Amino acid sequence: MTEQSRILDNINSPADLKRLSPVQLQALAQEIREEIIRVVSKNGGHLAPNLGVVELTLALHYVFESPEDRIIWDVGHQSYPHKLITGRREVFHTLRTFGGISGFPKRDESPHDAFGTGHASTSISSALGITVAKSLKGCSRKVVAVIGDGSMTGGMAFEALNHAGDLGKDLIVVLNDNEMSISPNVGALSSFLSRKLSSRTIVQFKKQMEQFLKAIPGVGSNILQWLKKSEDSFIAFFTPGILFQALKFHYIGPINGHRLERLIETFEKAKHINGPVLIHVLTQKGRGYHPAESNPTHFHGVGPFKIDTGESCSSGGCPPTYTSVFGRTLVRLAEKDPRIVAITAAMKEGTGLDKFAGLYPERFFDVGIAEQHAVTFAAGLATEGFRPVVAIYSTFLQRAYDQVVHDVALQNLPVVFAMDRGGIVGEDGPTHHGVFDFSYLRHIPNMVVMAPRDENQLQHMIYTALKYERGPIAFRYPRGYGLGVPMDEELKEIPIGRGEVLREGNDVVLVAIGAMVHPAVEAAELLKKEGIEATVIDARFVKPLDEELIASRAEKADAVVTLEENVLQGGFGSAILEMFSNLGWFPSRFLRIGIPDLFVPHGSQKDLRKALKLDPESIAESVKKLLESNAKEFRTKSARLRAIR
Repeated sequence: MTEQSRILDNINSPADLKRLSPVQLQALAQEIREEIIRVVSKNGGHLAPNLGVVELTLALHYVFESPEDRIIWDVGHQSYPHKLITGRREVFHTLRTFGGISGFPKRDESPHDAFGTGHASTSISSALGITVAKSLKGCSRKVVAVIGDGSMTGGMAFEALNHAGDLGKDLIVVLNDNEMSISPNVGALSSFLSRKLSSRTIVQFKKQMEQFLKAIPGVGSNILQWLKKSEDSFIAFFTPGILFQALKFHYIGPINGHRLERLIETFEKAKHINGPVLIHVLTQKGRGYHPAESNPTHFHGVGPFKIDTGESCSSGGCPPTYTSVFGRTLVRLAEKDPRIVAITAAMKEGTGLDKFAGLYPERFFDVGIAEQHAVTFAAGLATEGFRPVVAIYSTFLQRAYDQVVHDVALQNLPVVFAMDRGGIVGEDGPTHHGVFDFSYLRHIPNMVVMAPRDENQLQHMIYTALKYERGPIAFRYPRGYGLGVPMDEELKEIPIGRGEVLREGNDVVLVAIGAMVHPAVEAAELLKKEGIEATVIDARFVKPLDEELIASRAEKADAVVTLEENVLQGGFGSAILEMFSNLGWFPSRFLRIGIPDLFVPHGSQKDLRKALKLDPESIAESVKKLLESNAKEFRTKSARLRAIR
């Protein structure tokens, strides 16, 4: 079929699906897969989960009336087919690019995106809230939550199921069961969900039972009629249905998630059932693209690739990624210290712990999508003398804030927090940028917070963290490749709370942390060409600060500038301001450079840093403007701002 004659080109809203025959719907499913593969091969994105839900998406929109009926996608990794058939086909090529459409559901992008998502296990709670709201308004429209079996391992999902069963409202939950989230699912619940009866087994059993009962004189026919009425309950006893029925859900399934006619029939049936319904759908992650079917973990979230082979388009000879440096270093240290235990929340490959898991399986724990449990589990290990390392993306550690405070820091336990994807993450957008961790960790008593400027310093910080046994310690590191710096053979312990001067200058002091250190050095080189000499300090620690070092350089300079890839509110720059206040001294000219008071959109890391003026050229320009302003003007502006507030 030529691109000009595609069925997809005439699909501008879900209403257009209802004019299609079953054969045309199946052809459309193939076209959607081809379009997703084409765009993701160029832009990167979540390929395997989207390929697995094409028929499911078509069936949902064929039966329900979006946006009047609400369809909510848990996490949002599987929302590309939904975007293609809800009016975003013509801009789908801009997926995940700066200024383009998001890779996740986004309420301000389309009325068909009923709820914004990006973190797992939230769909049932939000769907139940919408359901109750509609009931209070006297509206009878349907609400559907689509949740994966991986997200179902999150405790929040079961809190919502428990509440929904108690309320008895007309909520439909679709369990998209592909036996895999980002990493293979773990835990007793995962094993239970995998306990399915094949259709062949069910059919054979039913046939034999019918033959047996028909042979019983007198009562056989009556028993057969009763069993047919109880068929769903009988199947549910041998499947996960018994669990959901205990939560007062009407259970349907498991059914084949790639048979459109069966899906449509099932959803039509569910529309007319009163009370909460759970439909158990079995799908194949990566469906229709062999490389993704063969390696769904790799193709869960992938960069640009060659369609014919599935090979990555990244050039060879790249430096190691920060994630791989973390994984290798932890393995190296675990070989010598049997107390080291690694913990992750369904992100074994994503956090670089796959090699550790293979070498030390008895010391590796994947707890599923349960960050709260991961942190308190680590706290328990720490009380018995082990050195737990909790490897979680920065944005996901937010979900365990109370556990970090109450279960770790309050008891001053030596738990190590390795926060991957710290700072600007890129194309996944606001739900995934790790730009809040300095702010939400540095104010916690007993907590040490640090960030490496490059991959070599990262390995030394890992070593330092595991040497530190006086309480909790956290370090964050960026997504992507390192800077290609030489890697030291011998690991060194960094003195806690000590910074490092990288270059000297008397005009301005640039105090940088983490990923902003090298841009600060580059900005200093640009300023030198303008006759401005800058001192560059790698603070290394957000908490505790090297007050003596920073103050000694600040008092000699005309201005002080802090640089961080974190929100300015409560971040690293705020910590420096607090330090000056405590010292009873304030530089005449001071500037904080970081993330302003907004949620950073999606786009490449390079585009976003430039837009946020975090690139070396923008930093140099900001410093020049600061130096051009005199101290009097600076004080006047500060007074005016205080008056406004």
